Amino acid sequence: MRILITGGAGFIGANLAWTLHQRGEDVRVIDNFSTGHRGNLDGLDVEVVEGDLRSFERVATACRGMEVVLHQGALPSVPRSIQDPLTSNAVNVEGTLNVILAARDHGVRRVIFASSSSVYGDLPGMPRREDQPLAPRAPYAVAKLAAERYVLVANDVYGLETVALRYFNVFGERQDPHSGYAAVIPKFIRLMRQGERPSIFGNGENSRDFTHVANVIAANLLALDAQEAPGKAINVAMQNSHSLNELVETLNRLLGTTLEPQYLSPRSGDVAHSMADISLAKQVLGYRPSVDFVAGLERTIEWIAGGLRAPGGDPVAVPPVKGA
Repeated sequence: MRILITGGAGFIGANLAWTLHQRGEDVRVIDNFSTGHRGNLDGLDVEVVEGDLRSFERVATACRGMEVVLHQGALPSVPRSIQDPLTSNAVNVEGTLNVILAARDHGVRRVIFASSSSVYGDLPGMPRREDQPLAPRAPYAVAKLAAERYVLVANDVYGLETVALRYFNVFGERQDPHSGYAAVIPKFIRLMRQGERPSIFGNGENSRDFTHVANVIAANLLALDAQEAPGKAINVAMQNSHSLNELVETLNRLLGTTLEPQYLSPRSGDVAHSMADISLAKQVLGYRPSVDFVAGLERTIEWIAGGLRAPGGDPVAVPPVKGA
């Protein structure tokens, strides 16, 4: 299968590239390396198209001859989107529209889009189901929802098979712990390994459905050919949640530290609680998460400690999945 991965040098995209190449698929990557890292692809024999999703010409070049597009490329981070909503919208919405139209024009069979749990916002009702109302609270979440709607509409109006996978707080190997917009888990691990106290916005009781990247990769592999998936938005998560206080407590145990968090004022745009219902993913994709919270943290700690960081190192191990 000829597969294009947008944002293929990023956290999730690079893990997909390694896994698909290991399976023998013909992989092409497009990335502008603004948030992705070239080192994530070191030693990996895949074609790389350097370009920005905001350029229809570059996206069209990347889509030519492809059967499937795994659209992972995005400008992440709620705080970044609050500071610069115009760029967030341009990359995440206009860039997605470029992917859809280029895929249509070049006869791509299916586009699988990386959506986000942020589209649910903070309305009552847990766990989150795909048929619940949506109320995004930050520009990033609004952009992800707009992009998701474009993707799913394309399934009806262009005859392009499209699937939206709503990721819930993905973490794991190849996630950058040094970025100014680093996600909470790699950031906390990096700080706590250095003996520094992590900072929590609010009282630490905010909770998340933390999902290891291997589970997200498994869902993407299943979505490549799942017959009932086109036209649907599907949660990809663990269907359990952990508070930030619990995260720090678990990391202290795994790292052998005794660090207390610093509590700061709540941050604008943050959601209080998030947990997914994954019944639809089980039904439509045959999805079953198999790397749990603690095992995922252990693997992420090993990665950040340097055990898996050599160029060309082993890809993230993907649990066996039906049809893979």
